[in-house]
Amino acid sequence: MTELPRIHQDDYCDEDLPRLTQPWWQTLPTGFHALPDHFLADNDTRWRIDYTAGIDTVARTGLASMAGAAALPATLNLSRQKEERALVDFYRPFLQEDDPNTFFTRPTQTANIERIPVAPYHFQPEDGEAHTLRFRSPFEPRNPALRDRYLSHRRNRTAWAQHWRHHGEPRPTLIMIHGFVADPYWLNTRWLALPWFYKQGFDVLLYTLPFHGRRKGRLAPFSGAQFFSQGMALLNETFAHAIHDLRLFMDYLRAQGTPAMGATGISLGGYTTGLLAALEDDLAFAIPNVPLVSIMDLMQSWFPINLQVGLMKKVYGTDLQGLREITALHSPLTWPCKVPPKGRMVIGGAGDRFAPPKHSHLLHQHWGHCDLHWFPGNHLLHLDQGLYLKAMRDFMKAALGETSAAVNA
Repeated sequence: MTELPRIHQDDYCDEDLPRLTQPWWQTLPTGFHALPDHFLADNDTRWRIDYTAGIDTVARTGLASMAGAAALPATLNLSRQKEERALVDFYRPFLQEDDPNTFFTRPTQTANIERIPVAPYHFQPEDGEAHTLRFRSPFEPRNPALRDRYLSHRRNRTAWAQHWRHHGEPRPTLIMIHGFVADPYWLNTRWLALPWFYKQGFDVLLYTLPFHGRRKGRLAPFSGAQFFSQGMALLNETFAHAIHDLRLFMDYLRAQGTPAMGATGISLGGYTTGLLAALEDDLAFAIPNVPLVSIMDLMQSWFPINLQVGLMKKVYGTDLQGLREITALHSPLTWPCKVPPKGRMVIGGAGDRFAPPKHSHLLHQHWGHCDLHWFPGNHLLHLDQGLYLKAMRDFMKAALGETSAAVNA
């Protein structure tokens, strides 16, 4: 007998939430971050939601303190504040384009990808092989004024991924994109039960975002610290770099003969998955997991980093709508989704206080009220995870049209 989820798609009480209209950065209420997240739930489920939400709030404060401390020196740098205003103006015309690929241009060079057997403590498939992939990234920032500063991060110029591949004919590939600071392959292998997906017949690619893992600077205080801490102009280039290098890995998968591929990601990885879904024509599915959709609104809900929002308004000489616009270029809410409707799915945690449920619900709206799966946990504790993993598997197989006999029943 099929076990049903504790929370159904329509159990989210969205009467207080706005209907998403474009341009979202202007029409979303300024108090969006403070709108309540309520669910219809029985007492047992309600206890799970409230308990995990409390844990998330404590953990979130710690991460916000780390991220805020990393970003504060750049924010307070008076000599760069005027320069930063001019730098972000470079990106405004791209928001007026119909096609996001005008900014997120496809790679014009191929990558010489090196394959290295993974360390023994990583997942070792019995019926396949696992390799670490790397290449020297040919990425060049779109903004010429940022070229030297961005490319000075030498370790960030090498792209990394881990690839699990079955023997025999190539299989459909699940691309996994990690969250902020959560880049270790071993962590994501266990967090999303990726060996289980491999055993269901999927090849797997775990992608490392810029400034994370081996891409972080030697003096960075923690993995991912440089992702958000170098100003909003450089953040635009960082997302462009993330997409550029991921596309080169996807070209590699195509050259290896994979018949189809889709993407999922946790948190920041879910945000990036949503962006990728607006750029790629041939993704079979996109499944953001506990995604955020507006970086500035997320910052407003994170203490103590929310205290820096007022300072950022002064730095950029704008209000909240203006800060949203500066970061809208890479938001999944800005662009139409190219993944077919049957391949769109969002997973959200009812007790999530890192990326609150309202973010998942907005993306669900933007994607044409696509499939939405709620679990009664938070950003870190995915209670009843087995249910959504099985739902993901069935959804992925349906999105692929069951055309590949390599994907096991």
